[in-house]
Amino acid sequence: MRQIDLLSSLADESGTRILMVVMDGLGGLDFDGRGTALDVANIPNMDVLASESACGLFDPVRPGITPGSGPGHLSLFGYDPLEFEIGRGILSALGVAFPVVAGDLAARANFATMAPRGFITDRRAGRISTEKCIELCQELSNKISIPGVEIHIKPEKEHRAAVIFRGAGLSAGLSDSDPQHTGVPPLDVKALDATNEAAKSTAAMINEFIRKAKEVLAPHSPANMILLRGFDQYQKIPTMPELYHLQCAAIATYPMYKGVARLVGMDVIEGASNLEDQIALLEKSWSDYTFFYFHVKYMDSRGEDGDFDGRIKVAEEFDAALPRIRALKPDVLIITGDHSTPAKMKAHSFHPVPVCLCADLARKDDVNKFSEKAFLYGALGRIRGTDIIPLALAHAGKLVKYGA
Repeated sequence: MRQIDLLSSLADESGTRILMVVMDGLGGLDFDGRGTALDVANIPNMDVLASESACGLFDPVRPGITPGSGPGHLSLFGYDPLEFEIGRGILSALGVAFPVVAGDLAARANFATMAPRGFITDRRAGRISTEKCIELCQELSNKISIPGVEIHIKPEKEHRAAVIFRGAGLSAGLSDSDPQHTGVPPLDVKALDATNEAAKSTAAMINEFIRKAKEVLAPHSPANMILLRGFDQYQKIPTMPELYHLQCAAIATYPMYKGVARLVGMDVIEGASNLEDQIALLEKSWSDYTFFYFHVKYMDSRGEDGDFDGRIKVAEEFDAALPRIRALKPDVLIITGDHSTPAKMKAHSFHPVPVCLCADLARKDDVNKFSEKAFLYGALGRIRGTDIIPLALAHAGKLVKYGA
């Protein structure tokens, strides 16, 4: 029996509340001998929480595997990312509330900077403003057409966008054009299966779109190129309300995370542009749901930029807000991340992620510091990401006994 089916068979409705705070890219590494950002940050409230909790580390996919944000989040919500393979494009499309239907092909897009010799010098185009992103998406939409396919280009935030292709006979079996690092040219999109005619024709159409986009964007340096990745088509999966008998809500500022929340059946509570807004929405809607997913973005982006001090600042800002969150008295409070993003690596990494579970029924350990090193010795040990939801449900009294 799959774990997700076991949980569904045991899930029991109750009025207890679970709050899962996901600090994107939470885990780090020692930076120039200073320790990790969590080691250095002044986070007394998180340290107190750790001392009152069961702590540990988890692997979002499997040990040694570096996860994207989509697989990392699916794992946290109880979906084995090796079974539920959802491309980033669909999450981006859902994140901007695009009405995807069966057959639509979606990709995540980055506006990027390309040097005259054709090499990518910045995969994020200097993190252009969202206003500039909106302008560029509109210009691309107005100037690009390809016979037989509708093209929808929707801004996400900063340099990110979603591109949705609608037409007959499209295939998601495609490689990315995003090389994932700088100093090299963009890649040609190719069929993953060279014998799949639908994938080959779709790849040719996508490459034509990219060629035209490059022409349109040429005057717009630093955003003079577009990179596509995570091609996928929409597929319905069992939702968290169906599986776990939870009333689920998501509070996030970035579209992609709203997308993964919508995919798993959460209501997305709109209206937040910063942490203060998010907490106000959480307080306002607290009595309406039994599960909250609360996403904190910037540990991840600061890590990708190699901004160690920026990661410290994000941790300290969240720590200052934590008393308001704890004042809501969730029956289970989890603080974790979806993956590690060490500033040392300027990228997602394979390192296990800290996880802290505070509940009346938790077996508290001797950890008294919220950090990667301290959590090595926590009561939870090292677990899989898919273990977090069953632990949350159990500590909230939402799982009945298995067997006689």
